[in-house]
Order: sequence, then C-alpha cells, then structure tokens
Amino acid sequence: MTAPSFDAPAGRIIGWRDGRVIRATGLRYARALRFQPPTPEPAASTDLPATEWSPACAQADHPFGMGLMKSSVRTLASTEDCLRLSVTAPDDIAPVDKRPVMVWIHGGSYVFGAGDAAIYDARALVEEQGVIVVSVTYRLGLLGFLGGAGGRAANLGLLDIIEALRWVKKNIAAFGGDADNITLFGQSAGGDAIAHLMIAEGAQDLFRRAIIQSAPLGISLGRRKMSEAMMKIAARVTHDAPTEEVIGAQASVVSASQGFGWPAAMPFGTQYGHHPLPPEEDVDSAWSRCASRFDVLIGSAAEEGSFFIPIMEPLRKLSALPLLGDMVRHVVVRTITRKVYAVAADRFASRHARAGGRAYTYKIHWGSKTNRLGATHAIDLPLLFGDESTWRDADLVAGLSWADVHTSAQKVRALWSTFARTGRLEPGLIEPALVSYRRA
Repeated sequence: MTAPSFDAPAGRIIGWRDGRVIRATGLRYARALRFQPPTPEPAASTDLPATEWSPACAQADHPFGMGLMKSSVRTLASTEDCLRLSVTAPDDIAPVDKRPVMVWIHGGSYVFGAGDAAIYDARALVEEQGVIVVSVTYRLGLLGFLGGAGGRAANLGLLDIIEALRWVKKNIAAFGGDADNITLFGQSAGGDAIAHLMIAEGAQDLFRRAIIQSAPLGISLGRRKMSEAMMKIAARVTHDAPTEEVIGAQASVVSASQGFGWPAAMPFGTQYGHHPLPPEEDVDSAWSRCASRFDVLIGSAAEEGSFFIPIMEPLRKLSALPLLGDMVRHVVVRTITRKVYAVAADRFASRHARAGGRAYTYKIHWGSKTNRLGATHAIDLPLLFGDESTWRDADLVAGLSWADVHTSAQKVRALWSTFARTGRLEPGLIEPALVSYRRA
C-alpha cells in the first residue's frame, strides 16, 4: 500500500498508515541552541519522512511517571534536540476536508513527559470523532522553564510550543485540518501552559479554543523569588556541559525552591515579566483583554489531591496513621484539590465570562472506588487516550473493568470533541456522575 503523502508548506511529508488512522510522526517544527529561543524549521526541498516517533526531551526520572500512570517515556529516544510534533488523522481524510484540529500539550510538572508517549496515543479520539490530533514535544525543566539571567532566556518551553502552533497553523490544511478551528487541550502543566499561551505575545492568533485540564493555576503566582533562588544554583551549569550533567544538576536546583511555600510543589514553570508573558501584576487584565478571542473549557477532577499521597513520603506516612489516617487523608486531598486546582479554575472561568468570553467549567467524578485514588489527578488521561494495552496495568485505573473504562472514555472523548467543533456544550451531553459541567 502506498505511503500517505501530504504536500504542505513545510515540504512533501511522507507519513504512514496505522490501522484506521494515518500518522505523520516526528516532524521537526524548530531547532534551538541550549538556553536559547527556538528558530522555526525552514521548508524542506526534498521529501520529509515522518515515520518515527518524536523523541522525548532530555529529562530526569520522575515519580509521577511510575506506577500511577505507567509512563512510557523511557521507550522513546531522549535528546535535547527534541522540538518535534506528530499528526494523527482519520484514514478517510482528504486535503479538501476541514476537520477540527486538537493540539495536545502534555503535562508533567514541566519536568517530564513527551508528546509521543504511548499513554497519550490519540488513536481512539481520532477514530471515534474524526478530528485531527497534533501532539507537541517541548523542552522541560532546567532546559525549558528556568531562565531570565546569565544569558539564558526564560519560558523556553512556552516559546517552543508557540513555534509548534505556528507550524500547525501554516501546515495543517495539507492534512485536511481547519486552520481556523484549532483547539489546544492539555492536562496539569499542559493546561497551565495553555492558559498562559492565551496571554503570550505572538500566540493569540494561533488557536481558537482552549481545554484547560487540572491546571495548577492556584500556584502560578508569587514565584519570582523562588525562580531567582533556583537560578543562582542553575548558573553553575555551563552552556556547554554534557546533557547528563545538566539533567543531574536539576535536583540541586530544585532544592533551592524549598521554603517558598505552595509554588515549590511545581518549582519549574512560567515566568511572568519575561518574553512572551506580561508582568505578574498585569496578568488578570491580560486574560480579560483576550477573553473574546477564545472559547474556554476549564476544570479539574473531584479528588485531585489523592494522586500525590502515594508519591510524597510525608503525605503517605500521615495518611497511614492508625485512627487519624483517614481524616488526615481527607483533609489533604480536599486542601490540594481546592487550593491548587478547583478554586483557581472557577475564578479563571468567571473572569473570562465577565470579560465577554464563552467559558464552561467541568468536574470529573469518575474513578475507581477501590484503589483509594478515585477521581484523582490525571484520571482524564485514560478517558481521553484509553488504550487497554497501555493503561490496563496503571494504578490510576486499578479496580475498574476495562469495559467501564472504554465506555466512559467514549463519552468523554465525544464531549471534548463537541467543544472542539463548536465551542459550546449544551446540557445533557454526558451523565453528571461521570462529568458535570456548566456555563460560567
């Protein structure tokens, strides 16, 4: 069978067939020197083979990726030269089509993950809903989200994503995608990145809708002094140090974040007052000014905080105390859920609506009743990317039958895709026991 090809401004792209979907994987959208902004990849004069998965950006092992999610980042190549994206499209796609485009921004506290990790495989979403999904890989940690001094630019990972969106805007029509109907969707740090792309210089004309999933917006402010303390340690890492040395130094950089309160729960992140973001005192007004440009769906899971108890030793020990353990666990889960995620999401939606934008809030109630995680942080991932071979052994869904996961996931994928197509959610599209939602 002939390999699918796409005549795009980037060049003639040669993809591959994968069952009922077509893939174009590992496409380079930009290049970057260490600690420097990305530069867009020029158009190719020869065919562009797009048959290998995007490599993961260089990163340290992280407990979030173990057990709970069964992260498969380790199966990918890892490199600093990682600015790639991948396209998954229906197998009946035609260049004259104008399918909704959904761009996935992966999470991972800005320190781990990869767009092409197997747990983010968009096959089911594409097959069921007929949308095109683009997954983006961007720089992380010390290489992507700490800078602003010593000749090192800040917000590099955010700038990477902006270059990826420029590539999508310019090239997606060649795949049958609608360049005027692009929805960003992302979970945790990915959702946080999307919220900030709404106010990032140069990004506001690159997408139309935003699905912001479990973004830690409750700890996005008041980070400047912490970042400066981390930069003092990071300055010891030279621009020409081996990659392994840079990654190895990240733990000592993180140690400088201790003592800075809640923001230290996610030491790396967006930095206000550095390109492309406004100063911190201007962010509320910036989000209000851009509200009419975007339709927003924002929310969280009902028990976000339970995700962190097994992987944070002090919390795990407290929750295991005799008699008091269950009460401590309840308080911890509720506090994390509200402080880091839920309250900030509601405020974000309310501000957006007051400023003239369309916004919906949601809450996921679905999860296992037997594994003590319940409707936890990242529970939306198997609902969006549910593949039995990838997810069945994950602690996140332990105690659930795969039939339940699959049936529930189909409904959530339909809800997300409806919003991507129209920017609207009419009442009654899904059972409230699975996901409740309302217009702000």
